[in-house]
Amino acid sequence: MWNWDYAFSILPPLLKGLIVAIQVTLCSFLVACIVGLLLALLRRSPMKIVAAITNGFSGFIRNTPLLVQVLFLYYTLPMIANISLPAFTVGVIGLGLHYSTYLSEVYRSGIDAVPRGQWEAARALNYSRTDTWTKIILPQAIPPIIPILGNYLLVMFKETPILMAITLAEMLLAAKNLMSISFRPFEPITIVGVLFLLISYPASILIRRVEKRLNTQRGS
Repeated sequence: MWNWDYAFSILPPLLKGLIVAIQVTLCSFLVACIVGLLLALLRRSPMKIVAAITNGFSGFIRNTPLLVQVLFLYYTLPMIANISLPAFTVGVIGLGLHYSTYLSEVYRSGIDAVPRGQWEAARALNYSRTDTWTKIILPQAIPPIIPILGNYLLVMFKETPILMAITLAEMLLAAKNLMSISFRPFEPITIVGVLFLLISYPASILIRRVEKRLNTQRGS
């Protein structure tokens, strides 16, 4: 049976775990956005070896489980390279690199949607490669994919419980610790689910509204 007194008593550590989950999500999303854009650009490199290596890296990351990658970074990397990183850093790197490969595909779709005439206009105006990307292509490619990037941000937030495997003090690990003390799983797990819902559902509504507004602007 639900115990309100116990539920309120465990709320502070769970909220602390929520803050950690949000922090690692935002940091890893920033990594994913930057690395994902870099991967998308490298895949378009005129040097075939660069494009091949990029495709191989993306395929390897996408086809191995995120949990295995995180465990490798946290437990195996110190053994083979003598590099020991805090759980938060490993979580940011693991989530960021994993989802960068998916965001690279999102960027690719945005870039491919830019009309060919824009590339030709840049060449006709004698724009450098850098100016072509920064002043013409990316400003047109990125706005339409913002809702998709937002959806991936939510997915990454909901993936943070995986990081309990490397002892990151996010919500699910906090709930597990509380259950090991009280032997009451009902309240901690339920509160964790509600907290995820309270963040994810309003965010998904906001993303849909942004997408609708962007579609309206493109149609006008």
